[in-house]
Amino acid sequence: MAKKGKLIGIGVGPGDTELLTLKAARILESVPVIFSPKSSKEKESIALSIVKPILEKRKDYKRLMLVEPIFPMIEDKKELEKVWSSAAEMIAQYLDSGRDVAFITLGDSSIFSTYSYVQKKLIDRYEIETVPGITSFTACAAAKNEALVEQNDILTIVPKIDDRLEHVLECSDSIVLMKASRNTAKLESKIERKYKPKEIYSVENCTRENEKIIEGFSNEKPYLTTTIIKLGDD
Repeated sequence: MAKKGKLIGIGVGPGDTELLTLKAARILESVPVIFSPKSSKEKESIALSIVKPILEKRKDYKRLMLVEPIFPMIEDKKELEKVWSSAAEMIAQYLDSGRDVAFITLGDSSIFSTYSYVQKKLIDRYEIETVPGITSFTACAAAKNEALVEQNDILTIVPKIDDRLEHVLECSDSIVLMKASRNTAKLESKIERKYKPKEIYSVENCTRENEKIIEGFSNEKPYLTTTIIKLGDD
């Protein structure tokens, strides 16, 4: 029986190509198939734009197999399940042919990554390796030249504002609000009413050419926006 290929999930970091790990760069220099999902046909994959400088240096760049399936930004779980299953089977075809596949994903491959859904569908069938990447929120703290947490502080990562918000605020010293392009009015209002934040800052397009650090919440809230909140005493 022919040897099957390996799936490699690669976190490509927040935006700056130089923040790729050495291991990620080494794999990308030789892997035969790269799986780079994007949200729509019209939009370029941000993850792909990060690794392109490395790919373009490959002698076999024109022969590189680049697969760009559509992973729509929807919340319908049944439809998402179909997308993930379809992607997993697409990857399986390449793996069955003996070719390794690198699935590139923004930030770290284990934090809110679409890769994780495909990984779970294939983990019992193929060899899988996951390569971590620098997260958006650690990059934001570095851009601000500040620590996220110190000593016994509790750091909480919040992807969405919902009914758990009150408990999160009570138990946290620092909060990372990811995907801050979503409506944060509820959070802003609650903090203003009840808490005394030591500091609030937002970073738009962290580590990219158009990076912008804003004191407080971001008003424009482009897609790649992360807000960090450091809470004081009540």
